[in-house]
Amino acid sequence: MSAQTKSEAPVIFPVAIDSIWSRMRLEAATAAASEPVLASFLNATILHHGSFSAALSYRLAEKLADAQMSAMQWREVATNAYEEHDELVDAAVADINAYFERDPACRDYVQPFLYFKGFHAIQSQRIANTLWLEGRNSLALYLQSRMSELWTIDIHPAAHLGQGLFLDHAHGIVIGETARVGDNVSMLHDVTLGGTGKDLDDRHPKVGNGVLISAGAKVLGNIQIGDGAKIAAGSVVLESVKPYCTVAGVPAKPVGACCGNAAADMDQKI
Repeated sequence: MSAQTKSEAPVIFPVAIDSIWSRMRLEAATAAASEPVLASFLNATILHHGSFSAALSYRLAEKLADAQMSAMQWREVATNAYEEHDELVDAAVADINAYFERDPACRDYVQPFLYFKGFHAIQSQRIANTLWLEGRNSLALYLQSRMSELWTIDIHPAAHLGQGLFLDHAHGIVIGETARVGDNVSMLHDVTLGGTGKDLDDRHPKVGNGVLISAGAKVLGNIQIGDGAKIAAGSVVLESVKPYCTVAGVPAKPVGACCGNAAADMDQKI
């Protein structure tokens, strides 16, 4: 395979759902045997279910339940979304694979599924997005509110999130209504994809494929972040960024070029 050039968009490879689901079941069974106190939890969340989507519906519902909406109600919402939108399941599996490949602290596929709030928030937003597009805005906004309360992550239901998304630590992430995030993007904690004022129209960033947005970066306005770009930690980005370019500073300025896929490399140096 030839090396990726700077003019090429990051390549997106399909992830086999059955393969990862089988691996997750094996990991859960092994964990249940080695830590019997968690056996009931692992059986309820993974081993009891016949499919990845069924297990994911259950896991999200248990997290989202509150005094107003029960786990059973949330599970019905999630199950309907996955039955009607196969692409949501494909995206969730791609997200798990992204966590496994890019996070050195993630040693099993079950880890993000069970424990990582960034993964839970991404999947919840995907469901909220389908509700929003179907005109069920009130429920979509309620789900957004639950995400914010539970995980300190605020992603508008109308925002578009690509697959293979990795939110590392995920605390304090804000993504606005008209933002678009491409495939295979990595984003660290305290990142904002926000607007610059009170504009009502298209006002949020458009992030390309394979982009790395480091901790504390603020990307503001209807600007383009090109494929494979890298945004350094703490930067404030107010202008579009060319593909495979590294920017840093306040305001952010180009400081060099990226090689290959910045999101996959997770190299924070500039």
